[in-house]
Amino acid sequence: MSEIVSEPVSGRVHEQQSKALHILETVFGYSSFRGQQAEIVQHVVQGGDALVLMPTGGGKSLCYQVPALVRDGVGVVVSPLIALMQDQVDALAEVGVRAAFLNSTQTFDEAMQIERRVRSGDLDVLYVAPERLMTPRCLDLLEAAHISLFAIDEAHCVSQWGHDFRPEYIKLSVLHERFPNVPRIALTATADQQTREEIIHRLQLEDARQFVSSFDRPNIRYQIVEKANGRKQLLDFIESEHPDDAGVVYCLSRKKVEETAEFLKQSGINALPYHAGMDYAKRTANQSRFLREDKIVMVATIAFGMGIDKPDVRFVAHLDLPKSIEGYYQETGRAGRDGLPANAWMAYGLQDVVQQRRMIAESEADETFKRVLGVKLDAMLGLCETLHCRRVRLLDYFGQHGQQACGNCDICLSPPVSFDGTLMAQKLLSTVYRVEQRFAAGHVLDVLRGIDGERVKQWRHDQLSVFGIGSEYGEAEWRAVLRQVIALGLLTVDHENYSSLKLTEEAKPVLRGEQKIQLRQYQKPVKPKRTSSKSNYTETDLSTEEQTLFDKLRWWRVETARKHNVPAYVIFHDATMREIAKAKPSSLDDLRGVTGVGEKKLETYGTEIIALIQEISE
Repeated sequence: MSEIVSEPVSGRVHEQQSKALHILETVFGYSSFRGQQAEIVQHVVQGGDALVLMPTGGGKSLCYQVPALVRDGVGVVVSPLIALMQDQVDALAEVGVRAAFLNSTQTFDEAMQIERRVRSGDLDVLYVAPERLMTPRCLDLLEAAHISLFAIDEAHCVSQWGHDFRPEYIKLSVLHERFPNVPRIALTATADQQTREEIIHRLQLEDARQFVSSFDRPNIRYQIVEKANGRKQLLDFIESEHPDDAGVVYCLSRKKVEETAEFLKQSGINALPYHAGMDYAKRTANQSRFLREDKIVMVATIAFGMGIDKPDVRFVAHLDLPKSIEGYYQETGRAGRDGLPANAWMAYGLQDVVQQRRMIAESEADETFKRVLGVKLDAMLGLCETLHCRRVRLLDYFGQHGQQACGNCDICLSPPVSFDGTLMAQKLLSTVYRVEQRFAAGHVLDVLRGIDGERVKQWRHDQLSVFGIGSEYGEAEWRAVLRQVIALGLLTVDHENYSSLKLTEEAKPVLRGEQKIQLRQYQKPVKPKRTSSKSNYTETDLSTEEQTLFDKLRWWRVETARKHNVPAYVIFHDATMREIAKAKPSSLDDLRGVTGVGEKKLETYGTEIIALIQEISE
C-alpha cells in the first residue's frame, strides 16, 4: 500500500523540481542552481517554512522568486527598502515576471491599481514595506487574494540586539497567525547565533528548516590599516587600487560624510554623499546615480546600502570603526557581489575605540543592552587587532570554526611582526595606575613618554616614578600598544569620568608578571603603490578582440539602460557580457545558452546583440 501512495507524491515532487529548473533557465537564464538553492526552493515549493542565511551575492532572491513562480498565487516579499523597491520590480519586469510594489511613494490611484491586480491574480510578486503590510487595509487585501508565499527579506532587522533593528519587523509574527497555511521564508546575510534565535522566536519559525551557507566571501580581500590621516589614506587607496571603480565609503557622522565626499571630489574622484539628514530628493537622486552610472564612489552613513544589488562595487571602505562584526560583514559584503575580486579596506585608530565606547555609555539603552553592545564592540576590536588571518577570525565569529588561513587578507599577505609586549604593557598599565586612573589617553601617554607639558606639571605628574619610562617610543607606537591593550580587555575607557583610562581585573596578572602578552609591532603607514585596477581580474582576461566587443557591449548597455530608466546591471551583468564577448554567438539559439540570458531578455535584446557582434566581426 505504501508504494502506491508514494508514487504520486514522488511524481509531484519530480514535476515541481522540473518546473523550478525550467523557470530558472527560461526566466532567469541560469542552467543550474548554486549551493543550497535547489534544496531551499524545493522545500518552500512544497509548503515548508525556511530560515536562510546566505552571504550577500549568494543568490538569496532566487530562493523566493522561483518558488513564487512555481506555486499558485502571488509571492509577497516584505522588504524594509522602499527606496530600492522600484529597481527590484524593474529587474523582475526585465525577465518577464509580473511584479509590483506597495509603499508610501505611490499615489492613492496607483496603489488602488496594484491592489486590483493583487485581487485578480494578475501579479507574480508583490513587494511591500513592513509598515504598509501591518495596516488593516493591506492585511484584508492579502486575505482576499491567493498568496503563494511570504518572503521576509533582511530578517535580521527583527533582532533588538542587531545593527539594523526595525521595530515594525517584530509584528510580522502576525503572518503565521493569519496565514497559517502559507509558507514563509526568512532571509538574511548576517546573523550570529543570538540573532538567529531571535529571528526564529519573533517570527514564530520554530518549525522552520534552517539553511546556513558558508559566510566566506573568498573574493573579498580584507585590509585594516593604522589610521594616521584617514582621508589622505583613503584617497591613496582609491587612486592606487581603484581609480576607475565604483565603491562605497562609510563614515560614522553626517558631517564627516559631507566633508569626505567634498574632499574626494576636490581630489578628482567622482564622489557623492548620502545620509538620512539630506533632502529626500537629493538623497534619492544620488542613490539613483550610483546604481545607474559607472565609476561613482558613494560616501555614506550606514543608512545607505542594505539591499543594494549593484554587482560591480569593487571596494567598500570604512573611515570609522563599525559597531559590530555583523555590521562590518553586512557593509563589506556589498563589494564584489559579482564574484570578482573586491577590497574591504578600513582605517582604524585609538580615537575610534574611544568614540564607540562613548556612544555606548551615552546611549539611552538599558544596562543589559549596553553590555551586549560592549561585547559586540570587543569582538570588532579583536578582529582589528588580531595577529592571525582576518577571514578565519570573521568566520569563527559566525560559528564557522576550523577554517584555514585564507592567504588573501592583509595579515596573510604581509604577516605582522609580533613580539613579547609584556614589558610595554606593564609600563602603560603602571602609568594609568600612578595617575590614579583619572586621566584620558593623551595625558597618560604624555606622562609615559616624559612630555612635561603644562597639564602634566600642573598635576605634578612629572614627579612620578613612571614619568618618561616609555620615552624610547613615539606617540604612534604607544597609541598602537594602548589600542591593543584595550582590545585585550586590560584597560577600559570610563566615559562618565572624562574618558579616563581604568584598569580591569584582567590587568592584575600582567602587572604582577604572572601573564605574558603578545603584541603586534607598530608599522608606520606607507602610501600604497599605484597598480592597474585591471590586475585583479586575471581570471577573466579577454583577448584584444574580446575586450573590444565587451567594451562595445558596455556602451550598448549604458544607452539601453538609459532608455529603460533602469540600472545598467538590470539589463545584463558584466559576467554575462564577458561570456557573450568570449562566445561571440552568431544566432539567437547560440545566445540562448549564455548564463543570464533568459527567454524575455533574448526576445527583447537578442537581435540587437547579434547585430552588434556581426558589425564588429566584419
